[in-house]
Amino acid sequence: MVKGTRTRTGSVRLPEITAPEDMAPQDARDVSKVFFARLAALEEGTAEHQYARNTLIEMNMSLVRYAAGRFRHRSDEMEDIVQVGMIGLIKAIDRFELSRDTQFATFAVPYIVGEIKRFFRDTSWAVHVPRRLQEARVELAKAKEELSTRLGRAPRVAELAALMDLSEDEVIEAQVASNGYSSTSLDAAVHGDPDESESPLVDFIGEEDPALELVEDFHALAPLIAELSERDRRILHLRFVDELTQAQIGERLGVSQMHVSRLLARTLERLRAGMLTPAG
Repeated sequence: MVKGTRTRTGSVRLPEITAPEDMAPQDARDVSKVFFARLAALEEGTAEHQYARNTLIEMNMSLVRYAAGRFRHRSDEMEDIVQVGMIGLIKAIDRFELSRDTQFATFAVPYIVGEIKRFFRDTSWAVHVPRRLQEARVELAKAKEELSTRLGRAPRVAELAALMDLSEDEVIEAQVASNGYSSTSLDAAVHGDPDESESPLVDFIGEEDPALELVEDFHALAPLIAELSERDRRILHLRFVDELTQAQIGERLGVSQMHVSRLLARTLERLRAGMLTPAG
């Protein structure tokens, strides 16, 4: 409620508000206009400016509660949602101008909702996980905390299963799924040997894929095969794509198996020599 006036430096006078966070929305809208007008005339960093800004934040907290209500299905994160929404409110207050001829609520709500959505984007699951496992993750965290406090050690799967009224397989599944809640950059620094400096995560995972070498070989072979005669290319196709025997190829072409063998040997030798020749 407005309790009178508070004198500020010079000609600046602002109403003194008691319990601004409890002010009715309509009253908050009306009084906010006065504070925004004064805020624009005050020097940033002064006590007067801080009072006006803080009072505007407290008067308009109902906008944060309104915006957060859209995400009530995320009840387990509501405290975080409200805190993030407050960041959006503060940004809106710092950027609002009365000259816009726009209601502050209309201006502020998109800022608040935007911050909340950004929070979900930055903290949501890195991979798709079924809803039942997302919910199980929350219960699993609570069960781990309770049992760790009670037992003085990390709980076993069987103990978690008994407390959560789940099977051990379901607990393990929830533990695996919880790994999808966040991801780590391959460039993230991790500690290897205690005597060595930090190295990127990518140096500790994965292995050489032999298929990559095959891809390189295929690219190198392509122009060499293109230089072969149509018959030699057909023999290669029948042998290595259709996987026919030399005898079957001979029947297709009307030649002997021995002749097919010689043609194949000659063609393969030509390709091998071409692969070993450095590119000019």
